[in-house]
Amino acid sequence: MGPIGMPELIIIMVIALVIFGPRKLPELGRSLGKSLGEFKRASNELKNTLEEEIRVEEQRDRVETAKAQAAPSNTVAREAAEDAPEAVKGA
Repeated sequence: MGPIGMPELIIIMVIALVIFGPRKLPELGRSLGKSLGEFKRASNELKNTLEEEIRVEEQRDRVETAKAQAAPSNTVAREAAEDAPEAVKGA
């Protein structure tokens, strides 16, 4: 099933006109337009929220990775600082 073309759209509009009548059709069109707009806003809001959560999670992972990489180098520096007074005493 492909996208709706112009002939299919015309058929749908004629059927809607017959079913709902010329007075009710503009009202239904407005209602449908408002509903679609609201759905689009809600979808965009959900998408933005998910993207923000992913961004926050990635930043959290980067911080944890940086801390994990910094921890061994801090341990080496601390051990070197502890060994330095002993090396001075031994000399």
